[in-house]
Amino acid sequence: MAYQRSDEAIAGLTPIQYHITQQAGTERPFTGEYNSHKEPGIYVDVVSGEPLFASADKFESGCGWPSFTKPIEHTHVTEHVDATLGMMRTEVRSKHGDSHLGHVFPDGPRDRGGLRYCINSAALRFVHRDDMEAEGYGAYLDQVEDVA
Repeated sequence: MAYQRSDEAIAGLTPIQYHITQQAGTERPFTGEYNSHKEPGIYVDVVSGEPLFASADKFESGCGWPSFTKPIEHTHVTEHVDATLGMMRTEVRSKHGDSHLGHVFPDGPRDRGGLRYCINSAALRFVHRDDMEAEGYGAYLDQVEDVA
């Protein structure tokens, strides 16, 4: 599958999706639709469709944004120095869509690698496990587990 950014995809974004992905915005904590989401599947870039995170790697961090321990494929996520707001952080963006996703911090679960990818819901589209094969994401089914 070829993942890419397109004018058509950008034009189809909602105002909040545009603000987050194209202007490096941030959702207010605890307001994103995937913050408490627990269904099995994967989260893809809302712009390019590239697979980013799996439900099996999602955890409750209490920070107010969906949190993941790692990307599905590290090659789909790029890291950049972010010195805005008077602090040093590591911004994460989708490689092919160049969408701002959120930030990664070194305070995640130690037993799962120690990272916390703090991601804005508006940058993501969820693909349920039952739909993954039909939508072309069948290769990632082994990264999805049943989530209670």
